[in-house]
Amino acid sequence: MPSSTSHALNSLVQGTEVQGDIRSKSDIRIDGTLKGSLHCDAKLIIGATGKVEGKVVCKNAVIEGKFQGEIHVKELLTMKETANVQGDISYGKLVVQPGAVLVGDIRMGGPSANGAAKTAAPKANTHGQKEGVK
Repeated sequence: MPSSTSHALNSLVQGTEVQGDIRSKSDIRIDGTLKGSLHCDAKLIIGATGKVEGKVVCKNAVIEGKFQGEIHVKELLTMKETANVQGDISYGKLVVQPGAVLVGDIRMGGPSANGAAKTAAPKANTHGQKEGVK
């Protein structure tokens, strides 16, 4: 049954380095290093010792460690006080604890974050976005 995998947790432990692309239907926790892309249908947790460089698409994310690249969180992005996030960031909702570092192009919602086209989407170009950017 699909519900039996909803509580599964993939884990990349401290000291482990992975280069490449990962797809996961369940939660994933990274305490090591990932260089590449990650598509997670559930929650991504980047632990305090975790480091991710690349492109990430996920439903929810909790970041305690370092992220550099492009991240699209469809629902809730939570940044703990030890988080350091740099790059292109889009999210549905955002929680940033004092002490977290957030640098880059930051967008709430939008077609890439929620996956649904809205009639107001073309108006977004008046806010400095380039044509053809998703």
